[in-house]
Amino acid sequence: MRKSLEDGYLVGSRGSVGSSLVATLCEITEVNPLPPHYVCPSCQWSEFFTDGSVGAGVDLPNKPCPRCGTQLAKDGFDIPFETFMGFHGDKVPDIDLNFSGEYQAEAHRFAEELLGKENVYRAGTTATLAERTAYGYVKKFLESLGREARNAEINRLVRGCTGVRRTTGQHPGGLIVVPRGRDIHEFTPVQYPANDREAGVVTTHFDFHALHDNLVKLDILGHDDPTVLRMLQDLTGVDVRRIPLDDPATMAIFSSTSTLGLPDDGSGSVGTLGIPEFGTRFVRQMLEETRPKTFAELVRISGLSHGTNVWTNNAQDLIRKGIATLPEVIATRDDIMIYLIQKGMESGAAFRIMEQVRKGKGLKAEDEELMRKHGLPDWYIESCQKISYMFPKAHAAAYVMMAFRIAYFKVHYPEAFYAAYLSVRAEEYDADLVVQGREAIRRAIEAVERKGAEATARDKSLVTIMEIVLEAMARGIKFLRVHLYESDPKRFRITSEGLLPPLSALQGVGAAAAESIAEARAEGPFTSVDDLRKRARLSRSVVDTLRQHGCLAGLPETDQLTLF
Repeated sequence: MRKSLEDGYLVGSRGSVGSSLVATLCEITEVNPLPPHYVCPSCQWSEFFTDGSVGAGVDLPNKPCPRCGTQLAKDGFDIPFETFMGFHGDKVPDIDLNFSGEYQAEAHRFAEELLGKENVYRAGTTATLAERTAYGYVKKFLESLGREARNAEINRLVRGCTGVRRTTGQHPGGLIVVPRGRDIHEFTPVQYPANDREAGVVTTHFDFHALHDNLVKLDILGHDDPTVLRMLQDLTGVDVRRIPLDDPATMAIFSSTSTLGLPDDGSGSVGTLGIPEFGTRFVRQMLEETRPKTFAELVRISGLSHGTNVWTNNAQDLIRKGIATLPEVIATRDDIMIYLIQKGMESGAAFRIMEQVRKGKGLKAEDEELMRKHGLPDWYIESCQKISYMFPKAHAAAYVMMAFRIAYFKVHYPEAFYAAYLSVRAEEYDADLVVQGREAIRRAIEAVERKGAEATARDKSLVTIMEIVLEAMARGIKFLRVHLYESDPKRFRITSEGLLPPLSALQGVGAAAAESIAEARAEGPFTSVDDLRKRARLSRSVVDTLRQHGCLAGLPETDQLTLF
């Protein structure tokens, strides 16, 4: 974490590690699990709010220190440590971190250097035969023998093959840490993934789930958000760690579009398009129904949207019927334990009930009786019974902190926001479509929506990108044509005329071809299309794509001179 921060990349925490104050003090997570509080950065005067009246420290009003007059810092999300390591510290910690995708390889390398290469191994994965694949194998086997078999025999063979190991691989970010003085072979054999000795990676032979209770796993994952924030910091010079998490203009986009200056054209009444965790249609609908006004409520929205049977047919109905408000419904797993303890329930019982509910096991009759004894309303008990899975509050808080920072740039630095957002998705951008204007973009979106369930993942991705482009246009931002010499290979550039797409934004010009063009043009201008194709080692299809977009205008086809 510290190494990544020193190198200019924020890191987001996942799971319940934000429940640990030690993890916060060690800078493993930004999430502070203490109750909401003020603290003076000069004289250390502090004031805590432990009665549940404040959901998050950042929502406290600004005020000076009563002792020395310094502006007080505000922090704390009120997250119990027990969700991280159990009520008696008996749960094995599982630390998951979101690093920039650009920095992930360096983070893995540094973990090996820090902990010792002999103590760090990639988490192995085991791929098994699915029932459908096993059926195909059995049919081919019988055909090779020239045999026919009854369905009962075929099903018997399929059942015997299903679940058998097919191949091995590695977790995308999981590292297994062996304590110093112990040998990995005490816990698991090791191997090359898929027996590929050239891979340069050694993994655990056993799947991590078989090792979970004996060894710690670090999930050092690659994620877009830290990459986008680093890009935004470079574009604007704003230190992302100093962005105020109580900025009113930024908070406003989670309940309206007023601070974005967008016209009311029926496209939506909140301004979170393109904001991670809050940009999908599902979550935007949640925002429109709840109109959150505080950071604590945003954390609750994140918990509700990631849970299973927590919002739909549960909290949503309670809010619609006026039975409960957003701050009152169950949103994250920690809410249950905190609320039960505030109601006077013994902490061990509160923890046990929370664990049952968050795993989808519901409530036992004696638990319901205990909850009623402590004054819990019937709607709260019924809500617990419906839940299948609950998100940890620490994870939700970490997500919202990242999202709010990105939203800050959307409000205050719109060109930088759209440039960064589209840069990490450059290969999904359709430069030819965008230059045709708003109506063409709208028609393309409508065409995808008419496909319904037949729309491909690429179709849906195009709709998301084009909605962002339309929003940027509505805010007065122009999009230029890709330029052979001025476009970056992979990132959007901010110019006085508008946003200049990268070479890779042309459908058919991949990242490799874009880099080749950039390297070739650095050596000098192209004298002809043939010169471009040879120096940049481009295929004819890439050249055709560049020509159709207008990138080759004024460039002769060949260097040959015509004398007559």
